[in-house]
Amino acid sequence: MGHTGRLLRFCRINGNPRKNVKLDLIKLMNILNVNEQAIPLDKEGYLKNLNDWNPEVAEALAQAVGISLTPAHWEVLNAIRDFYQTFDLSPSQRPFVKHIANTLGAEKGRSIYLLKLFPESPAKLAARIAGLPRPSNCF
Repeated sequence: MGHTGRLLRFCRINGNPRKNVKLDLIKLMNILNVNEQAIPLDKEGYLKNLNDWNPEVAEALAQAVGISLTPAHWEVLNAIRDFYQTFDLSPSQRPFVKHIANTLGAEKGRSIYLLKLFPESPAKLAARIAGLPRPSNCF
């Protein structure tokens, strides 16, 4: 199959038009290019090297799935990264929701709130954007 499956997009970082990031997601090769740096992804779009993560990479990963990160997203992303630092694993859905409730409050620790921010599978999508491994218990 002769095509590369290349998707080009542009996004703004923190609403600053001067910090435009060229987004070049090559699906066939599982590479995310951010600021002319090639970042390898696994077949599901998670970072192969967790040290490649930074806020610009998070913005690019979110844009690739149609999400524009807001302060509410960043709150959750920082909380899930803290969970990973503490327990050395990405939480599946139930522990993820409980951790968000414990750290950010009961209103934000509800599945419906998290689904609005990270549609379909909040634990998986938040982990991917936060630069963490895929939660092992998520389908």
